[in-house]
Formats: sequence, C-alpha cells, structure tokens
Amino acid sequence: MGSLVYREELEEDKNSAFTWEVQANNKAYNRQFKQKAFLCWWRKKYKRNAIHTAKYNVFSFLPLNLYEQFHRMSNLYFLLIIVLQGIPEISTLPWFTLFAPLVCLLTIRATRDLVDDIGRHRSDRAINNRPCQILVGKSFLWRKWKNLCVGDLVCLHKDSIVPADLVLLASTEPSSLCYVETADIDGETNLKFRQAPTITHHELTNIRKMASFQGKVVCEEPNSRMHHFVGCLEWEGKKYPLDSGNILLRGCRIRNTDTCYGMVIYAGFDTKIMKNCGKIHLKRTKLDHLMNRLVVLIFLSMVVISAALTLGFRFKVKEFKATHHYVSAKHDRSEDMDTFFIFWGFLILLSVMVPMAMFIIAEFIYLGNSVFINWDVHMYYEPQDFPAKARSTSLNDQLGQVEYIFSDKTGTLTQNIMTFKKCCINGPGSWGDGGQWGLCQDPYRWNKFADGKLLFHDAELLRIVRANKDQTVREFWRVLAICHTVMVQEKNNQLLYQAASPDEEALVTAARNFGYVFLARTQDSITLMELGEERVYQVLAMMDFNSIRKRMSVLVRTPEGSIYLYTKGADTVIYERLHKKGPMEWTTEDALASFAEQTLRTLCLAYKEVDEDTYEEWRQRHQEASILLQNRAHALHQVYEEMEQNLQLLGATAIEDRLQDGVPETIKCLKQGNIKVWVLTGDKQETAVNIGFACQLLSENMVILEEKEILRILESYWENNNNLQGGKKGRRKNQLPTQVKIALVINGEFLDQLLLSLRKEPRALVQKATLDTEEWQEPGEEKLLQARRLSLMWRTLGIQLRNSGLASQDKDSTTSESAEERRERAFVELASQCQAVICCRVTPKQKALIVALVKKYQNVVTLAIGDGANDINMIKTADIGVGLAGQEGMQAVQNSDYVLAQFHFLQRLLLVHGRWSYMRVCKFLRYFIYKTLASMMVQIWFSFYSGFTAQPLYEGWFLALFNLLYTTLPVLYIGLFEQDVSAEQSLELPELYIVGQKDELFNYWVFLQAIGHGMATSLVNFFMTLWISHDSAGPVSFSDYQSFAVVVALSGLLSITMEVILIIKYWTVLSILAIFFSLCFYVVMTCLTQSIWLFKISPKTFPFLYADLNVLSQPPILLVILLNVSLNTLPVLAFRVIYQALKRPPLKEEEEGKTPSEEVFVVEPMPYLHRESRTRRSSYAFSHREGYADLITQGTILRRSPGVNSDMLSDHTTPPDELSSNIKESLWSSRKMSFLGRKRHQYRGKVSSEEMQPASQASSFLTVDGQSAPYQENQNPPTKSSALSLNQQSGSSDCLGLVSLSKEEVFPKNEGSTCSSLSNKPGLLEAPSS
Repeated sequence: MGSLVYREELEEDKNSAFTWEVQANNKAYNRQFKQKAFLCWWRKKYKRNAIHTAKYNVFSFLPLNLYEQFHRMSNLYFLLIIVLQGIPEISTLPWFTLFAPLVCLLTIRATRDLVDDIGRHRSDRAINNRPCQILVGKSFLWRKWKNLCVGDLVCLHKDSIVPADLVLLASTEPSSLCYVETADIDGETNLKFRQAPTITHHELTNIRKMASFQGKVVCEEPNSRMHHFVGCLEWEGKKYPLDSGNILLRGCRIRNTDTCYGMVIYAGFDTKIMKNCGKIHLKRTKLDHLMNRLVVLIFLSMVVISAALTLGFRFKVKEFKATHHYVSAKHDRSEDMDTFFIFWGFLILLSVMVPMAMFIIAEFIYLGNSVFINWDVHMYYEPQDFPAKARSTSLNDQLGQVEYIFSDKTGTLTQNIMTFKKCCINGPGSWGDGGQWGLCQDPYRWNKFADGKLLFHDAELLRIVRANKDQTVREFWRVLAICHTVMVQEKNNQLLYQAASPDEEALVTAARNFGYVFLARTQDSITLMELGEERVYQVLAMMDFNSIRKRMSVLVRTPEGSIYLYTKGADTVIYERLHKKGPMEWTTEDALASFAEQTLRTLCLAYKEVDEDTYEEWRQRHQEASILLQNRAHALHQVYEEMEQNLQLLGATAIEDRLQDGVPETIKCLKQGNIKVWVLTGDKQETAVNIGFACQLLSENMVILEEKEILRILESYWENNNNLQGGKKGRRKNQLPTQVKIALVINGEFLDQLLLSLRKEPRALVQKATLDTEEWQEPGEEKLLQARRLSLMWRTLGIQLRNSGLASQDKDSTTSESAEERRERAFVELASQCQAVICCRVTPKQKALIVALVKKYQNVVTLAIGDGANDINMIKTADIGVGLAGQEGMQAVQNSDYVLAQFHFLQRLLLVHGRWSYMRVCKFLRYFIYKTLASMMVQIWFSFYSGFTAQPLYEGWFLALFNLLYTTLPVLYIGLFEQDVSAEQSLELPELYIVGQKDELFNYWVFLQAIGHGMATSLVNFFMTLWISHDSAGPVSFSDYQSFAVVVALSGLLSITMEVILIIKYWTVLSILAIFFSLCFYVVMTCLTQSIWLFKISPKTFPFLYADLNVLSQPPILLVILLNVSLNTLPVLAFRVIYQALKRPPLKEEEEGKTPSEEVFVVEPMPYLHRESRTRRSSYAFSHREGYADLITQGTILRRSPGVNSDMLSDHTTPPDELSSNIKESLWSSRKMSFLGRKRHQYRGKVSSEEMQPASQASSFLTVDGQSAPYQENQNPPTKSSALSLNQQSGSSDCLGLVSLSKEEVFPKNEGSTCSSLSNKPGLLEAPSS
C-alpha cells in the first residue's frame, strides 16, 4: 500500500511550481491553457466552478453499479450457478428460478445506492445554483456559482459565502480589510481579517477601473494546503507579492464587511477546500468482507466435495455397466463424459449451501434496522425538529464494532455559544451563583444600554456596583470596558459590538449590562458610559495579546489626568507580575481552581497607577524600541515587560463555552465501552485542550505528551532499534504504564513534520514550522522545568515503549516496510496507547490522513463525526461517517452515512442500535448457515445410497419453498427484533459493546461451529431415519424413496424450528406468530403441492402425491420424527446450560478484576507525578489573534470619512433567495498545556529577555511598518501589512515566526514617520454585527 504521507507529499511538491497564470477580465487568455488528460487528449487547464460530488450519472450508473456489486463474491458465485443451470444436461432447476432472485437482489442494492446518489446530486445542484455577482462588461450582474470562471471579478456582500478562491482586490472597509469567518474550513469561529494588496486598494476605486483591470496572477498550482499560498500580481509591468493574507478561500463567510471585490484564481475542484474533500469510498463492513472470504471458502469446499462424489460415481458407473450390461443402451455417453456432467450436477445440487435467500433477507434486515434508527424518538431533537436518519442502510452492523471515534470540536462537541458565567472580585467568594433570571424579571432594566441578553445574575453584586463605593469593583468593570479590541456601531439606537473573538464580546457585553458601557473609540481614545456618566480615556499605548504573552494591556490617561495600566490575561502570567501576594490573591486563586473544576474559562484582571515621570521614561524607551530596524519585537517585549510589573489584582472572570448537552457523559460512556475518542480540529491548541477538559476527555491526573516529549521518545527508541514493528498485532503485550493516564496533544505542523518522509531536503514549509516550533517556547516556568520534564517523561514512557513491542524484535518483519511506513506505524502505535488524542490546527486533508493511518495500521473500525465542510474528507475516509445537522451548514450531512442532531445521540446510536444490529446480523448469519447445512447436507449422505447420481433427496417444491416460506419468518424476526438486553441496560452496561469490537459473535470459529452443528443435525436426521427404516415393510414402513424423503425433511424442519426457539431471547407476540405461520405455510403448501388436482395437471412437476399425509397418518413414524428432533435438541440444550453454568463464575471474577476502560487508569499516580493539593490550572479565555491592537492604534481599522471607494458602493442588493446566517462563534482560549508547568507559582520565573527569540518575533510588529509606510509608485509596496501578522494562519496556534522580510520590504527607503498613516481622521466605526 505504501506510505500515505509520502504519496501526499509527492503530490504537494508537484503542485508547488509557479505555473498557474490567470489574467483578470480576459477569458480568451485563460482558455488558451491546456493540459494533457489521456494519451493525445488535451483538455482545458482551468476548471469551471461547478462541482459534482455524486458517484453516478445517467450513463455511468448501470455499468458502475454492477461493477461495484460484482465485487461481492456471492454475486459472482450466483452468476456462475445461473450459467450452469442454463445447460440442460446438468441443470436440476430452471435457470430463471435463480436468475429472478439475483435480479431482485441487485435491484434492491442498486435502488439503495441510487437514492443516496440522488441526495448528492441535489446537494450539488443547490450549491452550483447559488447566486453571486460577476463583473460582466461594466456592471456586476447576478449569476450562478457554476458560471464562474478563473479571471472573473466577483462582488461579495456581508454574510455572503465565498464561491471560489479569490484574490481580494478591494473592499469598502478601511485599508480594504475584509473580515471572514472560516468555521466551514478550519473550525475556527473567531473572525480573521484579510487585506487587499496596497496597489489594488489605491487604484481599483470604482467599477469602471475594475472593468479595465488586466492584472495577471502567477502562483502555485492548485493544492490542498489550506493556510499556505504564494504568488504575485503582475500589473502594468510591475510585480506585487501575494500571500494567504490576500486570499479569500471558497467556503469562507464574509463578516462585518459591507462589500468586497475579488478575482477568481482557483475554481471548482481546483479550490483548496475541494482539494481537501477527498473521494467517495465504497464502504463495506467487516462482516461483508468476512462473508466474501467465507463464500470463496464454501465454494472451494463444494468443488472438493463434488470432485470426491464424482470419483465415487465413476467407480459406481463402471460397476453398474459391468453388472447390468443389458441397460447399456441407456448410457450412450462415455464414462468420461458422464463423469464430467455429474461433477457439474453435484456442484449445482450443492449450490444451496450458499443460499441466495440469505443475502436477500439480509438486505431487508439492514433496511429494517435503518428504519428503526429513523423512528427512534430518543434520538429526535425537538428544538430543531430533527430526527436521526440512516442515509446508508448497509453499515448498521458495523455500528456495533467501532473502536475509534474521530470528532470535530467546533459545532460537534460545542454549541458555539459563550456566556459570562461567574466572576471573583477582590478575593472573598465568587459572584454569579444567584441563578439565571427569567424574561419577566430583568435585573438590568435600570440600564438603558443593557442588551437584555446577559443571563448572569447576582443581586448582591449588582447592588454593590450600583452603589459605586467600592474602588476595586469599579476598576474591575472598567478593565473589561477598556482593555479590548472590540469595535462598536450604533444601529437603530442600539449599540452593536463587533469582536474578533466571542470571548471578548462576552466580557465587554457583561460590563455593558453592569453599567460600564463601551460607547466609541478612536485611534487614541476610548469613550465609556460609567453608571450614567460619560468618560473619555486617552489611549497612550496598547500592548497587544499574543499566545506567548498570554495577556493584553492598555495604558490610558483618565479624565482626571491620572495614568492607569489595565491588564487582563492568563492567571499564570498575571500572578507572576503582581506587586504582592496576600489573602486576596490566595482566595482568588481558590476561585480560579473552582472555576477550572467547573471547566469554565478563566481570565485574571489587574491594574496599576503609573506616575507621570515613570510614564515619560517608559514612553521614550517604547519610542526607541518601536523604530528599531533589528530585533524590534524583542525590544518591544522587554519594554512591555517593564511596564507590566507590580500589578494589583482585581479579580477573575469565568466564561462558559457551552458544550452540547450530554457530551461529557457520552464520552465517558463510550470510553467505558472501550471506544477511543480522538478530537481532530482546525482550532487552536489551547482552545481544544480546554474543551478536552470540559468534556472530560482530559483530566487533571493525566500526563499530556507534547511535541518535544513525543519526538524525544520516538527518536530514542529509533536510535536503539533501527527497525520498528512490522505490524504483528500480537507484539503489543506490554502497554504504557497503567499507573499514569497518557494523552497526546499535537498540531498539524508537528504532524506534518513527524510524518514527513525521510529525505534530505524536506519541504520549506515544514522547515519553517520546525523553526517556529523550536524557537518559540513559553518563557519562565517551562524552561526552568524543561530538563526535569523530559527526564521524567523518558523515565515514565521511553523505556516502557522500547519494551512494549513498539520496537521490533525481529528485523525480518520490517524488510517489506519503507522508512516512511515504519515512521507512520510508530506514531499510530504511540497514539493508540494513549487514553486521549487531540490534534489541533489540522487541515481537512490531515484529518482524513489520521483516519487513514489508524485504519491501515490498527485494522479497526473507525467512525468520524463532524458538522462542517472541513469534516467531509474525514467522514468519507472513515468506515462510518456521521454528520451533525449543526450550525456550519449541511455539507457534512450530505456526505455522511448517518445524520444526528446532537453529539450525545451517538451514544444510543452505537451502544443500542449498533450493538443490536451487530448481534442480530451475527445471530442471523450463524442460524442461517446452520439451518442450510442441517437440511442440505443430507444430499451428500443420500448420494452414497443413490449411486452418486446427483439425484435430489427432497421434493423439488420443498427445496424451492424451504428458504422462501418455511423458515423465513423466524430468521427475519431474529434479524429485526432480537434483543439480548434492553436499550436501558445497553446504556447502563457499555462494557457489553466490547463483544462487537472483538468479533466474538461471528468469526471463523463461530462459522465452523455452525457447520459442525448443522452437519450433526443432518447426520442424525438421515442416518437415524435410515437405520430405523432398514429392512422394514408393511403399512407403517417408510423405506420407500418418497416416504423416506418426507421423514427426513420434516425432521430437519422441526429440528431447526426448535433451534430457533432455543436461541431467541426476546419473546414477543411477533416471535410466536413467526414460528406459527412458518409451520402453517408448510402444512398449507404441502397439502397444495401434493394434491390430486395438481398431480393430474403435471405429474412430473408434482410427483409426491399425498406423501406427507401417508407418513403422518402412522404414529410410529411420528415417533421417529420426534426421536430425531429430540436427539438434535436435547444434547444441544444440555451443552449450552452446562457451558453457561461453567462460564458464569469466571465472568464475575473478570468483571471484578477488570474495571471499565475509563477506570482502569484510576490508580494513585506515581510519586514523581504527584500534584500538590492546591493545583491551579490555567484555562484562560482569550482567543483573539495578535494584530488587532496595531490596526486600532494606526487607525487602519477605523472607518474613514466618506469619499474613498464610496462610488463602489453601488446598488448591489442581495437577492431574496440568498441564504445568510448568523455568526456561530465558538469559545477560544489560549493555554499551554504542561503537566508540570501547572505547578504552584513558586516555580514561576520572570521572563528572561535573553530567552526570547527575536527572529521568530519579527512579525509581531510588521503591521506597524507595513501600514505606516506610504505607497511608493517606484517600488513594490509593502503589501505584507497588518494581515501578515495573521496571514499565515497556516499552522499552529503560536504562529508568529513564519514571516521573514528584508529591511527593504519592511521599510521602504523613503519611509516617513511611523505616524504617517494616522493622518486620516477617525470616523464612525462601521463594522456591523453579525
């Protein structure tokens, strides 16, 4: 199969060449490019924007579906038998008796596939017909998405979905910024900004200029790197650089931007999101694959048996011809020819060993179990009026065998709703326990600015705030109202806040409702309404948030002239910078611990007063640092560090990122069922880890492996073991130490680096990621404890891994594996031994890669669940795909096998419906194989007494109706309604689910048991009847052929009926009726087929005249039948009773000795991992990205006075049928997980300036210079502007070191003052709320 990562990498490298040329407004130029498709056939290089994700079309459906169906060995087997039945010399039944059922079977499956594909066609049609505005001539006209071509110019409005990958050319926002939400792409719901190149921002100021725009974009070939783009814009003989900060990707949603304009560079399947969507895989269950192998095995056995019986015929025919020479005229064929025909005759006679009825009934069983899923009221979500839906009917049994669940985070585990839950002010106690208020008792009615949406309520705190006597309380709310980057707009006499992250909006909104209302801001001031009094604060400096600083500060001058520093940030960094630590700080720390235990996201608030002389000295140093050409970020961090010292703690806030209902309980229950849950998200690491704690996937006593520990562990045993394990499952006997619970937290860049093929020249992108990972480390506590952590991790895990079987002990096992495959296997083995795995910042393609790696090296059933377009590839790749009808659209639903409204319904889907379906199908298969052999093996025994002539023993009609009527209903009941335990017990005992994971109910051993049981039944029925009837004569004799056949047939039918009575555990009226009607069918049909009326019509067709009536009228013969049934039933019953009696005590002991998988690790931690009693976890709630403060202080983000680009705001109203939805925002937090880094504050050290890496911080303040430098016509503009600091949201949550520019790129030679861009007067902030 080869290395999955290696193949992906070859494709990426091939697409890295800069050979993609697109010219604006020039379709003739773009059409001239061709590419070779097949042999001499060339096609257009640039695809249109229409997408087609369906498998079939009108012409391909029949051949392609038949091709897929005949991948099943059973269908090929039946086709062979039908062909043989068409040969008169060897036929035992008319060919159409088998052909009709086969056509029925193929039609049922084809109809099911067609219905699924029609849904995909409808989804494609809905997407392709979405409206958008395309520049046609000199005006923008409404067209459909499918009509877009590369080079077209597109106009988009607020809440529009981007139809293709575009280069942003201009927008109505200041500096041509454009805000986008990328939840459908990477799962992140905080807003990101993109910015148009400076040249197009200044030049393309109206539609006339856009119509004449002839710029050409030269960039890399289409590829799947979601966060990476390199290209340039060639226009009027000059080149201007482009990067991912200038690109709007298909699937993004425009937010807080009235209008923007872009040029299509990738369309349709060339877009990055479609490159990540993957292909539709033909999904087959484990039982399906097993049945394929068993059909081959049965067929080979039939060939061997037929050959053996044919040899017997050859000897018999010789003897017969020698003895009875007088009948030789009837044998006009040669012995060889007779032998040849007899062989095929036996093969047809024994073909009933693989009954087609089994596969037809199985289709109805799958369909029925799917309907039960659709009808389950316990999986109906009333708020959305949405029931569960099984879109695939062929995977139900595999729902009972899942071992790995791969879940998205945003919208799947969370609701994307964040609320201000609690707060702690000035130490004692916490506020917010007063419950939530109802609509009739709004406690904030006294405040005309209150939005009425804050559910937080504490009457005592509200009384203290309104009294306005407590200085600490006043400063607490003032920090929330001042220290942020939120924008505000007044609309319909209401204040609308626009925040880059939902947590900031929640904090500012809480302050607003408590009377500290943020009214307006300019680049150097901020206006508040404090309990009815309007106050304007002069902003002296904004010290922006980033994931290294973990804090944000604002230095302001109050209306009274005093200078204050207001800071908010993670508890770990705020506590390090406090002036003193007294009782108030300790009580606040206790409140933080309490908040963390409740999985709330915390934030500490602090402030200090700064005297004038100190500020003036600091301002000089800040000015000097801000104009440095080298190590500017390093110098600015030092200056910030100086100011952010000796703070006074005000308190802490706690925000709840609401999980979906029942998520923690569901994950706990699934883990008890030995199901591993991995979270694969495009979100930041800190946010994902916090959600991991909230949903109890992670716990406080869990050791979290991070990147360096993983590399250290893997590299150590790579050095000691040149070859990794070759894939034998039996090797992994010693698992990771059970004294410690292990979790794995990695990001997409690290995954790329870890699984990169071992070549001498890795991709440049990964080299940058490596630098970013290695150079940017949290200062202070982590570096102090790094050596100790690594040694502890190695002592705990490294040696254990070497002994766990992860390292190969025999080199021969790996000779067939490449280095890439061994590396992949090592990672999967390590991850599979962890109790939790969280992969952050992963692209849709990486999600699918992780699923594929686990499937390849673990050989387990995987399930992927998600709700966005970024989950489609993962859903398609997994064995089972579950789509949530969530807030990110219906793309995941259209590509899924099952649809749920809430994550917690997954528990019932797997543990109830999945386990029941698996148990029913397994019991159905075992019983069907048993009853087939019990009734049909007598044909083999009879051939020994019929001269090996392939003569059937049974009446033809008995054979035809046996599987159709006589035994169908009980089998159908087992497949549809059988239950071993109730649904409630299935949920209470998730350990029962493990049976399916181990394939215990149907495997080769169970198959052999069914064969043995069926063979024993056939032996009893045939030879007991033969022995009793031997040498008998008279009225009660049944030694004639027909009577003997009736006795054997009836004995077999009653024996298998007794077997079904023994194995049914869930008795209902339906089960009784099924058995009763089956026997009634036998009586009625036998009376009919053996009637004198039909015999007169066709004696050859109905030869058994009154045979059953003659036999059953004799009591001795009834005793023979009763004896046969008793001999078949009583020993089996006795064996099962004894087996259960002997098996039960060991089971109890096992349950006592083996606790559920969740609790097997609840052991006292090792001494060196013991935590102190007052452990505090940093779970700070601050998800917004660096760069917004610079946009504010430069005035870039502020609305300019009308004039610039105003003529672009022509009347482009949104069509009434265009869908728009509200922002679904998810909680963001930033937190570095480190199991020893969460020690008490005595381990904390101050940031050492020498430890900071200036090179990797270069992008921290590129925004200042990029925006302040005026555009010069004679040189390339500094297009890597403020978007650069975020541009490459390419990777990790700490992505600050990916940009490196020369001095000339950052500072043009004639650069003016850093304040040159601030000359524009601030106007109304216009960023409408979503």
